[in-house]
Amino acid sequence: MTPLVTEGNVMTKLTKSKIDGLEIKSKDYFIWDSDLPGFGIRVFPSGRKKFVLQYRHGRKSRRMMLSQHGAITLGQARKLAIQALAKIGQDIDPLQVRKNSREALTVKELADRFDAEHIVVDLKETTAKEYRRKLKLFILPAIGRMRITDVTRADVAKFHHDYRHKPYQANRNIKIISKMFNLAELWGLGPDGTNPRRHIKKYPEKKRERYFSPAELQSIGHVLREMEAEGLEFQSAINAIRLLLFTGCRLNEIMKLEWEWVDLDNAALHLPDSKTGAKTVHLGQAAINILRNVEKLLGNPYVIIGKNPGQRLTDLQPFWQRVRARAGLKDARFHDLRHTFASIAVSNGKSLPMIGKLLGHSQVQTTAQYAHLATAPVVSAANDVTSLIAESLAERH
Repeated sequence: MTPLVTEGNVMTKLTKSKIDGLEIKSKDYFIWDSDLPGFGIRVFPSGRKKFVLQYRHGRKSRRMMLSQHGAITLGQARKLAIQALAKIGQDIDPLQVRKNSREALTVKELADRFDAEHIVVDLKETTAKEYRRKLKLFILPAIGRMRITDVTRADVAKFHHDYRHKPYQANRNIKIISKMFNLAELWGLGPDGTNPRRHIKKYPEKKRERYFSPAELQSIGHVLREMEAEGLEFQSAINAIRLLLFTGCRLNEIMKLEWEWVDLDNAALHLPDSKTGAKTVHLGQAAINILRNVEKLLGNPYVIIGKNPGQRLTDLQPFWQRVRARAGLKDARFHDLRHTFASIAVSNGKSLPMIGKLLGHSQVQTTAQYAHLATAPVVSAANDVTSLIAESLAERH
């Protein structure tokens, strides 16, 4: 792990003037620096001069070309030599590091393996689709051509900063980058602890909370009844919106619902898979009534049928846009239906653990986002009590 100078070559203090005045010979030769052992310059018969570092790693003597004289200065070459010697002092062979870097995968190649061995194997369909979309649109255009060993924290920090106006997007992108580089370490493609995502703080995210008021719900119900009476919209789409409202389910849980999972005798949906795994959705009477009125088609396993035989409805968005436009709710999203289910449960005194069970949350923290809504019934009760007390204390005339 110590620098090694080849015997039989000249050693002197290297300066710019000395290097410029070096004689051109018929064979290449070395001049070694007396101030920094192992650092020197190689002079070729062609007149080219290259800075070199001669060192010993283990039992091997190795020679490393630093750069061509002229491309960098003597001071820069000396700095490169010192950095390499520091690695040698840590029992790291700088030539091997350089070789590994040249042979390292690009981020694009890592992403391909990440897809084949993680996305396909471990992620659900919708999450996998979103990962691939972010890789294609954001991550790979920015760093896809870089070698994974060349990607620095500064590169990832700049990428994250470029999307600071979209904090949710920025944070999800670096989450994917972090997972890729963690797996790269696991697969032996990079040294442990080199994930360039480390120590980069996520941007604060302001979660949107949108709950439909009784008047807005009345408007949605009115629009759905009108559409049903007009007979111009697909009945399956109308059924889907009503079921989303009456169950608090996620969009895909209703859109992919199959009849074999529907248990009306026990007022439940037994979903074999969801965002949080297998779960049971308990049904209220309104949801049961809708399901009893949905027409079952022979050969079609789905509750929300599509227009093609045996298929389900795959895109509810165009219909929902028409509903919310007629209802005057242009900012409404599908997930707001789920939020509304939860908010009504809270405002009617249901406990957070009960609401978590109704919505199928796997973590208490997820349900806790509705905790502040529970104050409304308490405030109302306080008003009732204090009003009675105030009335009793009031002076009678």
